[in-house]
Amino acid sequence: MERFTKNRLFVWLVYLILSLIAVYLLLQIKPLIINIYTFLKAVLAPFIIAMIISYVLNPVVTLLHERKVPRTIAVLLIYAVFCAAFAVLLVNLIPMFIEQVQELNRHVPELSMRAQDIVSDINNTSFLPGGIRSGLNKALVNIEKKLSESLFNFVNNIGSMLNAVFITFIIPFLAFYILKDFDVFERTVITYVPKSHRKNTVRLLKDIDSALGSYIRGQFLVCVIIGILAYCGYLLIGMPYALLLAGIVAVTNVIPYLGPFFGAAPAIMMASTVSLKMVIFVAIINTLCQILEGNVISPQVVGRTLHMHPLSIIFALLVGGEIAGIVGMILAVPIFAACKVIVQHMFAYYVRRKII
Repeated sequence: MERFTKNRLFVWLVYLILSLIAVYLLLQIKPLIINIYTFLKAVLAPFIIAMIISYVLNPVVTLLHERKVPRTIAVLLIYAVFCAAFAVLLVNLIPMFIEQVQELNRHVPELSMRAQDIVSDINNTSFLPGGIRSGLNKALVNIEKKLSESLFNFVNNIGSMLNAVFITFIIPFLAFYILKDFDVFERTVITYVPKSHRKNTVRLLKDIDSALGSYIRGQFLVCVIIGILAYCGYLLIGMPYALLLAGIVAVTNVIPYLGPFFGAAPAIMMASTVSLKMVIFVAIINTLCQILEGNVISPQVVGRTLHMHPLSIIFALLVGGEIAGIVGMILAVPIFAACKVIVQHMFAYYVRRKII
């Protein structure tokens, strides 16, 4: 028996069999897991968003607190500055958004006719096989059906809309209390850790903060910069609904690698209803934005702080997208980076114990 336990291949085989059994058992209780996940997502989502906001703003609150400003006053000052800046932006941007939405509403029939003409031209193209043409038509019908169903559900599901408004209203209050007592929460967490492990735990938390802090805060700034660049570029080429489309580019840019494609897709689809020349211009604008983001903006603002291989980032994006959609893809990289730091610390800890 001892000969088998010392055989590395046998040990790995046992681990593989146990892992397969665990996966099989998880699949058997999949409905229960989905129900628990849905419940936890609904309950914990506001707290998670508030924690992210608090984590982003905490360095500013700490800086003010170090200058003899009470934390409560510091948080209220940040809220006042944010509300004032947000109000100024809304006063200037809301009329533009309303104007563009109204313009889009007026031109929807025209855009639909142009899209139908493009599809008809594609269908009449002789070099396309019949199977591809029929598949394209089915895909367009499915897209139209899903869009109409989504709009219908959004308009008619009043309960979900009220719940979303309630969550949006409660998040600032949660963030306020978390920011006010941020240092208290840190000390409370440390007190529950055994004294023999407190030093390692503090080092672990500092490493996680070092890995994530500049990335999360810098990523917000990068998204704003890319959104402004895209907006300026769309204005230069005369792209309709420049503000709406640039906003999509800014939001989706937070997703590494895949985000630029998600952000450019609506603009390219809109440009295709204008002209082929506009499609080329939109593609050039988005390509230039991503070249600047990858080679100039991100290295300066964010830096290479996560030290993660592109393959591991893509894997994290796929897992996050499967679990929680777009939100999961946005949170996948920082969560994966934090897990990586935790695993590294656990491995180093057990190696040290084995050496001792």
